[in-house]
Amino acid sequence: MAKTSLRVLMICMGNICRSPTAEAVLRAKLAAAGLDGQVEVDSAGTHGYHAGAPPDDRAQAHAQRRGYDLSRLRARRLVPQDLKRFDLALVMDDDNLAATQALRPEDASARVLHLLAFARPRPATLEVPDPYYGAPQGFDHVLDLVEAACDGLVLHLSEQLRAS
Repeated sequence: MAKTSLRVLMICMGNICRSPTAEAVLRAKLAAAGLDGQVEVDSAGTHGYHAGAPPDDRAQAHAQRRGYDLSRLRARRLVPQDLKRFDLALVMDDDNLAATQALRPEDASARVLHLLAFARPRPATLEVPDPYYGAPQGFDHVLDLVEAACDGLVLHLSEQLRAS
């Protein structure tokens, strides 16, 4: 197993729907590309409402249908140190972008971007909608968006690893 050389953090509001889904999808896609040992992946929320809780049951069920296991993940709150430790901090929407930037220490090195900036073709909006209060198909929509973005992200990370 190669040494971890890149660190990616997925960020949403409560860390129980979108960001753990993105964490699990990216882990699976990295493994399929043979890069899982070279990239550390984690997730966090800009709010601590659900700290210590597993992902939402609906998010887990929809992800499981596509072969992603979220069951071992636990919500945690984003802390300033995360933005020093991770190379990429990928947010799900503009509110999370603002909250992450507000928490960012002056000496932070993480690039803070929308996850959907990596989707190809680039979507009209960079927002991954929060499915928490919506209909069940919202979780599938999130998975569609996250899978597309993670495909592009894996290509980006692969290029970064080759260049280093």
